Amino acid sequence: MQKDLLKYRKVITSIACFHLILISNNSELAAKYLSDKAGETIKTQIIDKDENDLFLAFDLQQKNNVLIADNGEKLNKESVLISEIIIEGWENHPEGKKLELAAYDSMSIKPGSIINNQILKNDLNSIYASGWFSGVQIKSKDGPLGVRLIVKVVPNPILKEVLLNPRKSVIPKKYVEEIFNNFYGTTLNLNELQNKINIIKNWYEDNGYSLSRINGPERISEDGIVTLNVSEGIVSDIKLRFLGSDGEVLIDGKPRKGKTKDWVIKRELKTTPGSIFNRKTLEEDIKRLYATSLFDDVKVSLGPDNLKTGQVIIILDLSEQRTGSLTGGLGYSNSSGIFASIGLQETNALGRAWSTNLNLNFGDYSTTYNFALSDPWIKGDKYRTSFRTNIFLSRDYPQEFKSENNGRIYAVDDTTTSSSDTFSSIVLEKTGGGFSFSRPLNGGDPFKVAKWRVLGGMNFQKVSMIDSSDNKKPYGDTTPTTGNINEIICIGYSPKDGSCPAENTLVSFILSTSRNNLNNPVSPTSGNKFTLGSEQFISMGNNSPTFNRMRATYSFFIPTKLINLTKECRSKGATDEECAQTLGFQFKAGTILGELPPYESFCMGGSSSVRGWGACDLSVSKSFVEATAEYRFPLWRMISGSLFADVGTDLGSQSDVPGKPGKLLKKAGSGFSLGGGVGVKTPIGPLRLDIASKDLSGDMRYTLGVGWKF
Repeated sequence: MQKDLLKYRKVITSIACFHLILISNNSELAAKYLSDKAGETIKTQIIDKDENDLFLAFDLQQKNNVLIADNGEKLNKESVLISEIIIEGWENHPEGKKLELAAYDSMSIKPGSIINNQILKNDLNSIYASGWFSGVQIKSKDGPLGVRLIVKVVPNPILKEVLLNPRKSVIPKKYVEEIFNNFYGTTLNLNELQNKINIIKNWYEDNGYSLSRINGPERISEDGIVTLNVSEGIVSDIKLRFLGSDGEVLIDGKPRKGKTKDWVIKRELKTTPGSIFNRKTLEEDIKRLYATSLFDDVKVSLGPDNLKTGQVIIILDLSEQRTGSLTGGLGYSNSSGIFASIGLQETNALGRAWSTNLNLNFGDYSTTYNFALSDPWIKGDKYRTSFRTNIFLSRDYPQEFKSENNGRIYAVDDTTTSSSDTFSSIVLEKTGGGFSFSRPLNGGDPFKVAKWRVLGGMNFQKVSMIDSSDNKKPYGDTTPTTGNINEIICIGYSPKDGSCPAENTLVSFILSTSRNNLNNPVSPTSGNKFTLGSEQFISMGNNSPTFNRMRATYSFFIPTKLINLTKECRSKGATDEECAQTLGFQFKAGTILGELPPYESFCMGGSSSVRGWGACDLSVSKSFVEATAEYRFPLWRMISGSLFADVGTDLGSQSDVPGKPGKLLKKAGSGFSLGGGVGVKTPIGPLRLDIASKDLSGDMRYTLGVGWKF
């Protein structure tokens, strides 16, 4: 009988066809949970060979993070008939029926199957690969119709909470909770857990934390708490190396020393020792280093810290550029005549990123000596406060006392006619200086892009009224003929005692605020900018006036595509940067409260005002309003065009200025201009040539300058 049974089994085996079930990659997480050591045998998951000797015993092993069932011997080639499959171990689990079905569906073996040890091995791995179980044990018993398989499973617990170790991870806790929220209260599935872990990994990568790693679960408690071990990539140190022109960091075997102080460089870095490495943050750091204009090249490399496991060292190789320059120029303007300029500049004085400027300007109508020092970021200030100070000496022929069509006001010796009266051009000699502090409203975060900025400062100057021969001339008149003095005015501030001093002392405090939301500081195409400032002059004696000057400016830009002259503009889907067209609008207004010297009045007309008029030729007033509309568009490659309209009015305030110089020179007070221009892109901004017509009179004016009007 026994021989007949064996013969029957061999026949069945010879005609049976079955498929092997491959090991799933999803068993990776189960392997991690069960053991951290590759090659370690899981001793609890074995075939009970004592109850049936038809199957060889085999163990479950972890190799390369994959669960493998192996008996360490040749597989038993003997095939047997399975009569029944019983799943155990799920009975006391809240979702037991679901798990029983999951285990059964994971198996290729069904009642009536003829199997061998290889098929059994594959099915055991498949049960693990389902992700629902932390343990599987298979036993066999003989039955009247074949072998009975008893599969005892250890289900995963109901998931209660997922924790990250360390608890203070950079990823928001709320985000992690949102990922697992629908997962809580259900049986932990290791495959689904791995998918959720991948979402967390993607968040780290998308947010620039490219060195972050997630290992786990570190452990799974019986009450359903899963702990994931997170290594976020800590920066242990930042090392600076200076490159020479040969690209080497060593000179005579020693590290090359740079001019720039280390703290000047490191204060521009949001990445600091102890912070979590972030690729995006480091990229912004490098942009800020380039923005200082101190470096030609910045190279970044990363290296492991051999003393601190899991931490990295950032190495910055810096190539410093020349920061000193000598400039000179020669030009002509209506207001200054022929002029020449010499400038000496150093943008990294003492290696502290201080900027020093010495400018000398010589012209037919003006001479200026100015020295300025500025610190872009006061050391140790978390608000990124900047500081500027200057001293100056100047002599100029003020435009307030000139008119292109109606002559000028001349300096005279006295208010009475005599043979000694002489007439010459008015000259103002100014000596003084000032300082200011400027701070972005960043809330104490120096790396925050703050749209609002405030500025406060103080200015001092002594103004002397003289003629071209250095003679004091406090009086002025429009008539250049001795013995025919018609209308006498005080060139400077005249106290209420009736005197006309030849010297004024001006002391003022400045306070202003601005909001900049432009998309480009040089050639904006969208956004807006607002400034509001007040300058309060206080009296320092009898010849020192008290008054307040307030000004406001608002500009905004609207992207548009009205003219498509360039290839970029004609291409479909061209961006605003590729086809930089915009409608720009600017509004300016100001007023002065109190008594003031005439030379401190508002001037309208010129390249930064109503462009069809000469400098200060439209009005000299205590109040004004100006508006400009301008359309800018690309013409060809680096050349842009513009069409504009300017309008301005003094609101009838020329008569409020002491001495009424605007009225004496018959300045219009209100006017407009229409025109166009071209701009050529240069490293320092557009080189602009404007042509404007004054009041459509045919009187054309040409102005040349650097940068757009606004």
